[in-house]
Amino acid sequence: MSIPNIITLCRILLVPVIVWAIASNEMAVAFAVFVVAGVSDAIDGFLAKRFNMASELGALLDPLADKALLVSIYVSLGIWGAIPRWLVILVVSRDIMIVGAVLISWVFGKPIPMKPLMVSKLNTVAQVAFAAMVLGALAFGFEPAPYDLFLMGAVTVLTLLSVSLYLVEWMRHMSTIEPSR
Repeated sequence: MSIPNIITLCRILLVPVIVWAIASNEMAVAFAVFVVAGVSDAIDGFLAKRFNMASELGALLDPLADKALLVSIYVSLGIWGAIPRWLVILVVSRDIMIVGAVLISWVFGKPIPMKPLMVSKLNTVAQVAFAAMVLGALAFGFEPAPYDLFLMGAVTVLTLLSVSLYLVEWMRHMSTIEPSR
C-alpha cells in the first residue's frame, strides 16, 4: 500500500463527510472538505508520478474516488435543491452507462481498455468547477450568476459529448463479438 493509495483511500472516506455536511446545511464544512479532497487528489497524483509510486490499485482507486466524490456531491446538492435534478440525472446516468458498458464487455470476455478521453477530462474539470462554485456560493452567500449558468451549460454539453463518444467506442469494440451458434 503506497502513500498515494492511502491518500486516495482517505479521499474516499471524505465522501460521507461531505454528504453529511450538505444534508446538515453545513455548507462551509462541505466546501472545506471538498477543497481538502481536491488538494489530496493533486498530491496523490504528484507523488505517484514524481516518485514512481503509480500502481494498478491506484489506477483503479483514483477514478473511483473522484467519481464517488462528484456523484455524491451532485446527488446531495440535487436533493438539497441547489442544482437542477435533471443535471444530477445526466451526470449520474453518464457514469452508470460507462460502468455498465465496461461490465458488459467483461461479461462477454472482451474487456475494453479504459483510457480517459480528453473530453472526459474537460468534463471532470467542468463538473468540479460547477460543484465548487455551488458549494462556495452556499457556504459564503454570494450570487454565482451568470457563471453558474455557463458552467452548468459546460457540464451538460461535455457530459453528453463524453458519454456519446464512449458509447460509440464501446459499440465499435463490441461489434467484433461473434454471435454464438
